[in-house]
Amino acid sequence: MYHSEPLILHHSNENSGRMVEGQTFTIEPILTMEKTECVTWEDGWTTVTADGSWAAQFEHTILVTKTGAEILTKL
Repeated sequence: MYHSEPLILHHSNENSGRMVEGQTFTIEPILTMEKTECVTWEDGWTTVTADGSWAAQFEHTILVTKTGAEILTKL
């Protein structure tokens, strides 16, 4: 299932959640050229820099295992 609960946002928020064995999640660092303040569009998903400056994002997918975690993507 794509983007299922718990939805762990990659920015400050008040949501709580707990990952369990077998779930995957992504770590999505974002680098910005100017300020770091962001806004989310009305679609509830798209997030951009508030000042319109350039940004770049990449992600790693992590699998929660019985003994810890496994990185499924590597650069």
